[in-house]
Amino acid sequence: MAKFDKTQNEGWGGPWTEQKLDCFESYVRAYLTIMNAYRDKYHWKLIYFDGFAGSGDRKQKEESENLAIDIFGEENVSPQDLNLYQGAAERVVRLEETMRGFDFYYFIDKYQENLDRLKLKLNAYETKNLMSFRCADANNQALLLAQALKEKSNLKALCLLDPFGMSIDWNTIERLAGKSLDLWVLVPTGSIVSRLIQNDGTLRYPDKLERFFGLPEEVLKERFYQTEMVQDLFGEHEETHKVANIIGEIASLYCEQLGNLFPYVTNKPLVMYNKNNVPIFHFVCASFNQTAVKIAKQIIDKKQR
Repeated sequence: MAKFDKTQNEGWGGPWTEQKLDCFESYVRAYLTIMNAYRDKYHWKLIYFDGFAGSGDRKQKEESENLAIDIFGEENVSPQDLNLYQGAAERVVRLEETMRGFDFYYFIDKYQENLDRLKLKLNAYETKNLMSFRCADANNQALLLAQALKEKSNLKALCLLDPFGMSIDWNTIERLAGKSLDLWVLVPTGSIVSRLIQNDGTLRYPDKLERFFGLPEEVLKERFYQTEMVQDLFGEHEETHKVANIIGEIASLYCEQLGNLFPYVTNKPLVMYNKNNVPIFHFVCASFNQTAVKIAKQIIDKKQR
């Protein structure tokens, strides 16, 4: 597949888009190499599940703006921070050209137009009969995946949750956690979550944050704020402010939460920066398999250099 010209539309999409895709493709290749060595012996069936497959194309600015607004209401989030190219689908399918791929591919998106374009793009591949395109909410479809993995022990899944915004509920992550699944999640640490942690000690849209982290508002406040006594002309008073490196703290908390469900997590995720060198996303891998996360860490370390 042709590489995106990073000199075009500088600051829009950005080089971190390729960094994320390169990282994930490298992992999928390693995953398949290992699973292919044992799948026939144990009669495994391999599932690839992409919860936010998109159209497989870099979206136009206007489309991304509309999508960001639709997902996050009136919250003023910069579209360029959200417009990570969701092109993992073709990269994963294309691996079939050089190695044995998955037995089933599930591509989920809430917009039928996106799925139609993606289906057209992937129709040229011989594995098209193994692909399922579902216009639905990723949370609901992920719960169906979790149920299938629970009922059929020979199913093994690699799940990518790569949303625009905070679309994944923690309840979904809890249900997915299990020995048969490797999970990659894109966490919008700096692009969205940090913007909801206000300087005055209050959380904006606390209900969204609670669903996203699986923690009550009080616990989130304790984690993201600190209080100190300050002396001024009128005496001593209490001041509350965000902790230092709030974006890093958000990533750490999400990884810790994943660590309560999965025994192995990339506690140093792939960090993606915008054109101002501000961290906006963290790409995290979680698994019940130590080797899986070891490989993920090696790939991340290489990409992060």
